Amino acid sequence: MIRRRGREVALKILYKIDMTGENKSILFENLEQDERVISFAKEIIEGVIKNIKKIDEIISKVSLNWDIKRMSYIDRNILRIGTYEIIFRKDIPPVVSINEAIEISKKYGDADSPKFINGILHKIKELYGNSEKGGEHET
Repeated sequence: MIRRRGREVALKILYKIDMTGENKSILFENLEQDERVISFAKEIIEGVIKNIKKIDEIISKVSLNWDIKRMSYIDRNILRIGTYEIIFRKDIPPVVSINEAIEISKKYGDADSPKFINGILHKIKELYGNSEKGGEHET
């Protein structure tokens, strides 16, 4: 549950950054007390931000007929987290990243989000999964 909560905190912060451009350091206040959750959330946030261009490029290539800017803020940031984990985190199996993204989308997205997230992340896993995990680990 620590990693799930960390992903949810990361989603909330990435969502706020995406919408408002606020500084991420300010956004941790009052979101979570558990340092392990905060630590995992920071890893995700920093990894997504550091690799945002590549992540968005991959999502755009896979999501035919869906411009990334037209996706909902929630779906876009769930996809960013899932893509980051699939591409850059060798410590997380891609199927775990996909399942977590689906569960989070059920909680925060709309009725169509889980199916949409599942389809995009499965394509990313098929095309890119583990291709760079043996290389440089960026977080």
